[in-house]
Amino acid sequence: MAELHARPLAVVLCAADRAALDGLVAPGHGARTLRVAADETLFVAAPEVAADVAREVMDRIAALDGDALVLDVSDGWAAWSLIGEDAAHAFSSLSQLEAPADGAFVQGDVARVGAKVLGEPDGLTILVPAYWRDHMRERAIRDARVTA
Repeated sequence: MAELHARPLAVVLCAADRAALDGLVAPGHGARTLRVAADETLFVAAPEVAADVAREVMDRIAALDGDALVLDVSDGWAAWSLIGEDAAHAFSSLSQLEAPADGAFVQGDVARVGAKVLGEPDGLTILVPAYWRDHMRERAIRDARVTA
């Protein structure tokens, strides 16, 4: 049976011209790059490196697009990890999206909420707007029958 755990994550937003984002060198610090729109990229990392990730992205994007916007938007997101061998099966009870492989991500409807889903070595991480935090937990427990 899959397990559900709250996962602390930092999320840094970079909104910029498409060409600037195409040329942006990703930051270090273990941050994952999620290109969520032509003019928007999210960088997801451990909370303790959020300021470093934001600083690196700001320094790099400024040379490519003087009007770019970089913000730490971590407070606006909640992350839940589905862990275990049955994580993909549990996820299928929440969404019609294909569960992403380790290192990949998809975005779309998860439990009737717009979400980003990251493939991890031990399962999946589901990012939702923070105001949907409790809804996602309740739906995962009820529909996917995970343990929390």
